[in-house]
Amino acid sequence: MDMRKLVGRNFAKLRKRKRFTQEKFAEVSGFTQQYISDLERGLRNPTIVTLFELASALGVSHVDLVLPDEEERGERPKSDKRK
Repeated sequence: MDMRKLVGRNFAKLRKRKRFTQEKFAEVSGFTQQYISDLERGLRNPTIVTLFELASALGVSHVDLVLPDEEERGERPKSDKRK
């Protein structure tokens, strides 16, 4: 399990669900757009404090950033209707 990639996928999904662009999230959170981009690509290794700050800025729990997703569980995304 690559936790950096998992956190990046979860963060990107939640950010988009809240209708934030990377740039807008950077403005409201204080993180740089480059940091957000690197995080979403699994290139950053955020600390616990950073996870908490990211989650707070999104209005979600820090746990939401580390929960296994469909890819991590080896499942197809729910939007994929192929059988």
